[in-house]
Amino acid sequence: MTLAGPARFQAEVRKSRFLAQAAPAGDPEQAMALLLRFSDPSATHNCWAWRVGSLYRSSDDNEPGGTAGRPILQAIDSQAVDRAVVVVTRWYGGIKLGAGGLARAYGGTAAECLRQAEKVPLVELVRLRIECAFEDLGAVHALLEQLQVRKLDESFSASGAQLGVEADAGVIQAFAPALRDATRNRARLLDLPPKPPAS
Repeated sequence: MTLAGPARFQAEVRKSRFLAQAAPAGDPEQAMALLLRFSDPSATHNCWAWRVGSLYRSSDDNEPGGTAGRPILQAIDSQAVDRAVVVVTRWYGGIKLGAGGLARAYGGTAAECLRQAEKVPLVELVRLRIECAFEDLGAVHALLEQLQVRKLDESFSASGAQLGVEADAGVIQAFAPALRDATRNRARLLDLPPKPPAS
């Protein structure tokens, strides 16, 4: 699962204010850009974590080691959320929370933010390359539009055209035979993923 959009949750713990902000992030670069956007330079701490597939990072932002970033990452993982970033901003209220209190406050605020966030199934996107002759280019473009396959790029050579495309893995399975029929098996689809096993 991933997040449908941005989410926020605020809590007060022994006079310190905690604000959790979460958002979907498709790649590490987008995650880092979002955490910069969510961070408040006037706050005491901006602690964060993100996960994109097998990649992840977290930061305690000068809180004691392991009391903020790791609990936020655990909140993401415990709710099986992927491709997401969570930033928990703290405004210190004058009462020290101790290591355990900090971990509970950061992790709990992040977890509640994610619990309240709207989630959507994670769609596997597949990128492929189509090679076709000029005479088939119109049929290929019509098929892309019909099946809502996104064109990423297009280039031309003496022998024809190459198109980079992206779509949901399920759509690609329907696209392959449709492309074959539309071009009388002249177009080539490279890097076709294996067909998922029947359920």
